[in-house]
Amino acid sequence: MGKPTGFIEYDRIPSPVRDPLTRTRDWNEYSLPMPVVDLQIQAARCMDCGVPFCHTGEEIKNGVSGCPLHNLIPEWNDAVYRGEWREALDLLLKTNNFPEFTGRVCPAPCEGSCTVAISEPAVGIKSIEKAIIDRGFEEGWIQAQAPQKRTGKRIAIIGSGPAGLACADQLNKAAHNVTVFEKSDRIGGLLMYGIPTMKLEKDSINRRVNLMAEEGVEFVTNIEAGKDIPMAQLKAEYDSVVLATGAGNARDVKLPGRDAKGIHFAVDYLTQSIKDNLDNGGVQTLSAEGKNVIVIGGGDTGADCVATALRQGAKSIYQFGLRDKLPDLRAIQNPWPQYPKVFQMDYAHSEAEAVYGADPRQYLVNSTEFIKNEKGELTGLRTIDVDHVDAERNLVEVPNSEKIWDAEIVLIAIGFAGATPSIFKDFKVAKTNRHTIEAAKGFYRTDVEGIFACGDARYGQSLVVTAINEGREAAREVDFYLMGETFLP
Repeated sequence: MGKPTGFIEYDRIPSPVRDPLTRTRDWNEYSLPMPVVDLQIQAARCMDCGVPFCHTGEEIKNGVSGCPLHNLIPEWNDAVYRGEWREALDLLLKTNNFPEFTGRVCPAPCEGSCTVAISEPAVGIKSIEKAIIDRGFEEGWIQAQAPQKRTGKRIAIIGSGPAGLACADQLNKAAHNVTVFEKSDRIGGLLMYGIPTMKLEKDSINRRVNLMAEEGVEFVTNIEAGKDIPMAQLKAEYDSVVLATGAGNARDVKLPGRDAKGIHFAVDYLTQSIKDNLDNGGVQTLSAEGKNVIVIGGGDTGADCVATALRQGAKSIYQFGLRDKLPDLRAIQNPWPQYPKVFQMDYAHSEAEAVYGADPRQYLVNSTEFIKNEKGELTGLRTIDVDHVDAERNLVEVPNSEKIWDAEIVLIAIGFAGATPSIFKDFKVAKTNRHTIEAAKGFYRTDVEGIFACGDARYGQSLVVTAINEGREAAREVDFYLMGETFLP
């Protein structure tokens, strides 16, 4: 695939990005298009490895190795190398409904299991994927293709995140009548209101949703299915219901002073900022301007909070994590083809370093108390350093390491604990011990006849690419349930 000796001749070319100091003055995407010649060099590095691991999508030690969508990566890399962009697009769309999303926000487990990555930097798969789909739209190759004849079957999909949209897209391709219900005012779920515009501009989502609408998918916003439309009504009006509501139950911290004014869940904070950019002329109603900000949680959502607070004009920003700093190279216990747990400078951390002069991340820090004034307003956060987290996940604290940090805003970004509790009450579906919807992988059927579940609501908090795969697989099972056979992949 590609050039047989390309991985020997060419180095990896980093994806181009806008200057950190410049891009923090606006809310536009931080990434830039890669020149075609560089993309072809990148594609040339895809070696003829015999057994590609980049598309395996296997779970190894609680991590994804390779692409869960099983993208035909060597094939479309080869097409790009040869300049056959239309062929590359056709190959990409065989397995991925929304490359414009994954090409921007996916952490690229495909690159972690790239064979070149055993000894050299991986092939730049993600940048090539983004370039293929963007060129497809620019050239006008992507056009609405509505089914010529419908089956007459009606399906309600609850939730319009990546799992719900993928499921809807596939079932529409199978010629069913699909209606997507979204409780928010816009379609997209966390794609719309959980991922900041600088990572994923919302025009990309609207463009895809409009295309799906042209193809016959019906979208209904500001409706909370299960409440505004009871389960009994949905079951009476639709032949099947798919729950793709996401993992909306945010994890909280139980600390003294938790009731202080100024403490917010990360997703609530990000959602408000995105809404303000879309509807309020960019005026931030929940603003960090001039304030000391602390983000509790070391993941991607926490990084997005850092980037958002920075653009709002925060006085200072720190991001606390319980774990130690990751190594620069793979540890022995993290071999290829596992996802590489190595130190990286996220876009947000590069920006904060450029503005404040230092990486905002603080490692091995445990928050112990919120400090508030007589008005109940947050003024600080008390912490203690941690030496390590032992095998039983107990914190081993460092004596005499307590510290109080100035903070008027604290953002909690420690993940999600399963589906929103109302789902189980409204739809009467069984719950796992992880507070997700009980529905077996590969079948996606709940214990309620005709109701299926997919995405984070079933799987738990995960990647956008995993959610898309869940939606595709659930669509196949729904199609089989309704028709007795299926031709969906």
